[in-house]
Amino acid sequence: MPAPKISTRIAAITESATLAVDARAKALKAAGRPVIGFGAGEPDFPTPDYIVEAAIAACAQPKYHRYSPAAGLPELRAAIAAKTARDSGYDVAPAQVLVTNGGKHAIYQAFATLLDPGDEVLLPAPYWTTYPESIRLAGGVPVDVATDETQGYLVTVDQLEAARTDRTTALLFCSPSNPTGAVYPPEQVAAIGAWAVEHGLWVITDEIYEHLVYGNAVHVSMPTAVPELAEHCVVVNGVAKTYAMTGWRVGWLIGPPAVVAAAANLQSHLTSNVANVSQVAALCAVTGDLSAVLAMRAAFDRRRQTIVALLQAIPGVECPEPQGAFYAYPSVRGLLGRPLRGRTATTSAELATLILDEVEVAVVPGEAFGTPGYLRLSYALGDDDLAEGVGRIAALVSGG
Repeated sequence: MPAPKISTRIAAITESATLAVDARAKALKAAGRPVIGFGAGEPDFPTPDYIVEAAIAACAQPKYHRYSPAAGLPELRAAIAAKTARDSGYDVAPAQVLVTNGGKHAIYQAFATLLDPGDEVLLPAPYWTTYPESIRLAGGVPVDVATDETQGYLVTVDQLEAARTDRTTALLFCSPSNPTGAVYPPEQVAAIGAWAVEHGLWVITDEIYEHLVYGNAVHVSMPTAVPELAEHCVVVNGVAKTYAMTGWRVGWLIGPPAVVAAAANLQSHLTSNVANVSQVAALCAVTGDLSAVLAMRAAFDRRRQTIVALLQAIPGVECPEPQGAFYAYPSVRGLLGRPLRGRTATTSAELATLILDEVEVAVVPGEAFGTPGYLRLSYALGDDDLAEGVGRIAALVSGG
């Protein structure tokens, strides 16, 4: 019997590399192996108790057992608008908010709403692995704009302008960045926003890590820095990272009313409403204070400094200090072509496999983010595991 036919569109999608690495690490752990996983991009903290309690209470209310508006609970849309003004200084109406099934859903719907077949989207690399797939699913063409550690992984206006063509429709912007932890300074955010306005481009700006910044770094929302961009800007955000709620699946997009209405129409056919209990939990999160967030951020900041110091001490590894999110993105090109326990990796993908096989540490190779020669390590894991995991990599490199 012939194999089932899969559409060309879906067959072209690559599996999420970060989820694949996390799944393999968890499978090995379940089999009793002492694997340490640096793959998953999620806080290792539980969702704060007061948020969980709000969800438990919602479960007992019959009104949440029924369908609700596809665009989101009205009270949550209003609360997200208020939270956006509070945290970003960006004033929007509740009608400009669409509640989605996590940030990935918001990214997909933004591109599906804005792009026609063949439209090009400038995509600074390294990029989150889902971005190019969402662009392609919408019929768009991702155009990589490469950055590296020498420029702090920050794309410049000159680079963007060099990549722009008459097919360029949009720019995907992410700060703080997954996978690099780079945070764009306010003046660079403003310059990129002004450039986008000058050329009539859409900007989809992912702000999911807005509260996870360290040292002197500050997060600036592009439509706040460049108000005239607002009519051509979609902001993507959610509760996953800030409130340790990755599994609750609540994100949102904010944009011009016509764009949000069109995306809501799509969502009405695609998924209908986000689970009501999760929406109530998100409502509790965004209307509460940020004390739980501050405690998590302090832990991440400590781990950030630890992982950079440990990685920098490994010969052949170069690791810029991340300013946000919870990722380190070291260059490992100095390790490629070197024998390690009798094996030689010539790509960062091969090196990631070697590291998992030899010392049972799971990392994500740079190929997943559009820049071979790097590894992404999430430091959203316990301090002891962090030190042990990087220590195993160091021992592997040193011949131990």
